[in-house]
Amino acid sequence: MDRAKTMLAEGSIGSDFLQLDIREAPPGGLADWLAGRLRAAIADGRLPVGGRLPASRVLAAELRVSRGVVTDAYQRLVDDGHAVGRGRAGTVVVAAPVVPPEPVPVSSTAKVITSSPGPEIFDAMRAAPARIDLTPGVPDLTAFPRAAWLRAERSVLDELEPAQFGYGDPRGAPAMRRAVSHWLARSRGIRADPGEIIVVAGVAQALTLLGDVLRRHGITEMAVEDPSSLGARQHLHHCGLATPPVPVDDDGLRVAELSAPAVLLTPAHQFPMGVVLGGERRRDLMRWAAEGGIVVEDDYDAEHRYDRAPVPAVRSMVPEVCYLGSVSKLLAPALRIGWLLAPPRFRDDLVAAKRFADLGNGVLPQLVLARLMETGELERQLRVVRARHRRRRDAMIRALSDALPSAFVHGAAAGLHLTVTFGDGVDDVALAAAALEAGVKVQPLSWHRQRPGRPGLVLGYAARTGTEIAEGVAVLGKLLR
Repeated sequence: MDRAKTMLAEGSIGSDFLQLDIREAPPGGLADWLAGRLRAAIADGRLPVGGRLPASRVLAAELRVSRGVVTDAYQRLVDDGHAVGRGRAGTVVVAAPVVPPEPVPVSSTAKVITSSPGPEIFDAMRAAPARIDLTPGVPDLTAFPRAAWLRAERSVLDELEPAQFGYGDPRGAPAMRRAVSHWLARSRGIRADPGEIIVVAGVAQALTLLGDVLRRHGITEMAVEDPSSLGARQHLHHCGLATPPVPVDDDGLRVAELSAPAVLLTPAHQFPMGVVLGGERRRDLMRWAAEGGIVVEDDYDAEHRYDRAPVPAVRSMVPEVCYLGSVSKLLAPALRIGWLLAPPRFRDDLVAAKRFADLGNGVLPQLVLARLMETGELERQLRVVRARHRRRRDAMIRALSDALPSAFVHGAAAGLHLTVTFGDGVDDVALAAAALEAGVKVQPLSWHRQRPGRPGLVLGYAARTGTEIAEGVAVLGKLLR
């Protein structure tokens, strides 16, 4: 490993060390073959993380191929998140491919997927091994801006006063709340004073805090879209709230069918169908809120859009809306940083609930994230991942067209996932279980329904390469046939 790092740093590593034999390459697929061999070398340590790839001109000469073949292969590693181009410094390895786990018995994998998933289902699904994970809700984690984060962290630590290492404001660090206020104004058109913002451990904690507070205010129901996130419903059920379903169509939630005192919705990119709440429905929702209805807006996937103009947040038009957001889909779920904009009638109770839940989020990660927001690094990161996610979205659409031509594709204009629906003869739970047995992890659409509806699958594409996406969808096509 040390020898490989030294050779990489010197630019002396060559095709012999990497075990590259051009005679193995298929005709017409040199760049694909070379990218695959380089990925294998990264995975087994011959190309260690932090090392510099051979100069494209040198490797092309050794392999006796055009330099374009090598630069194309390097670009595929960059697109996959395994390497990054650094100008004159060359192309550097930044992440190793995930090594597929060993096969395990069907009883402990495919049987995880049932038609009646309980609260433990997502933990079990995350633990279940699979060669290709196409579950939704995860961005490209190899794209996490490690260098920018470390720079910001060093800068914050250099400036941090000793007193700031003590207990902080349960609402969040003032610098973080100011940064979120500015971020929402720039990206979502929301004008919010920092005093209105509560920093939370992701949207999941925001829902739990809201559920507890609403229960104390005598509210026992929160309507949800149908279909809607199974995970969000589970959090509300844990708080003792019923979740009556309201149908979703091409214009989003059917506001006219609301009868509960509160509603949770994802208007910018509805999960899982991907539709946008239409203009007339938004006006209906505003009237419903003006009459006393409580609107909880989960701004799910709002920043990831490809083929449509930005959709304004409902909170930008209705200040009384409870607004939830996070960086889980932009940076990483592991950060557990989000925000809750609370209307005046619930704000004090929500701050108290946050105080007694955990005394507030960790201050240092808040200050680092605030620095990324205020310096423009977060916008730069968004531009990088948006381009990469678009390419992977396109790869999944092509794969679905080839392998599942009869399926209907929903939600392609934005987000990190696609939903496909089938005819009534398909059992999506059985299909998802068979896919997991074959090494491909997906979610059945029926998990996210409360009422009967067309079967389907919810497929995440952001965290997988184009090659993995094509292979995974091909498995689904074979199973369905």
